[in-house]
Amino acid sequence: MSIKSDRWIRRMAESQGMIEPYAPGQVRHAENGQRIVSYGTSSYGYDVRCANEFKIFTNINSTIVDPKAFDPQSFVDIRSDVCIIPPNSFALARTVEYFRIPRNVLVVCLGKSTYARCGIIVNVTPLEPEWEGHVTLEFSNTTPLPAKIYANEGVAQMLFYESDEVCETSYKDRGGKYQGQTGVTLPKA
Repeated sequence: MSIKSDRWIRRMAESQGMIEPYAPGQVRHAENGQRIVSYGTSSYGYDVRCANEFKIFTNINSTIVDPKAFDPQSFVDIRSDVCIIPPNSFALARTVEYFRIPRNVLVVCLGKSTYARCGIIVNVTPLEPEWEGHVTLEFSNTTPLPAKIYANEGVAQMLFYESDEVCETSYKDRGGKYQGQTGVTLPKA
């Protein structure tokens, strides 16, 4: 199994629609010239952007967080260019990009250092072979202060690993419950 380069990512995005929309290089400035947290293709990965749809966790209902019976009222929905995450709390969002993962590829996601150095942790589970959809992003604010996330800017890097052997059963074959997700998707039992 080896990590894939910018050339491979570019080829797969442009010919197979693996990432849409796709930026073939690193984008570091907005259209107005203002500096942003970069996104796009890097040497051995792809930096994804956060869409402007957020679900901010709230403890207003004092419910128990249960992955088998998650209460959607535990979140406040906002649509904005920024998201302010309360201290020691978290928010869910989704990528701007829609992914179609090849059958012989596994994708691992790591948070960008710009956010990590501010105490904001990005968590995403691996994108399995033949999974497709918008990636749900979880942002944990580990600080005792409010933290800001910027929509339409880079938040995490996807690393693509190609196997030397095609898997027997892919995520699509299993009928995975998050297949084809298009919005910020809550836990499903």
